[in-house]
Amino acid sequence: MNLDVLGDVNWLAVLVATVVYFGIGGLWFAQPVLGNAWMRAMGWKPAPDERTSNAIMYIAPLITCLISTIATAALAEATGTDTLGEGVVLGVVLGIGIAAAVCFVTSFFDPKKPQPMVYAAITAGYHVVGLVAVSAIIGVWN
Repeated sequence: MNLDVLGDVNWLAVLVATVVYFGIGGLWFAQPVLGNAWMRAMGWKPAPDERTSNAIMYIAPLITCLISTIATAALAEATGTDTLGEGVVLGVVLGIGIAAAVCFVTSFFDPKKPQPMVYAAITAGYHVVGLVAVSAIIGVWN
């Protein structure tokens, strides 16, 4: 595989999949869903007057969703992933094999978090679901 594969990527699919991935995160980490548990697991207790919705809290995840989606699209192109089923398989492989594994090993060695495995499970779950969605979108549009 070389970087020439980026020329064959469906960039409209990348943009749509990025927005979907980001949107899943917005729902996943919303306080009524898993946001409160995630913040407890991290030991993050924002003060009542603390702004938790500044621009960087949205821009940084959007950029990382875009980067992950581009990488997924490049892998889909390189592997010939061009159906919904193949996209789901690619998403499961990336989500569990890379994202979840990295979340868990990183959290395992993080003594600063009061509940590192809860944090890892919530974060890894988001990335597995998000990458399956991204890969499915890319697979259908390839």
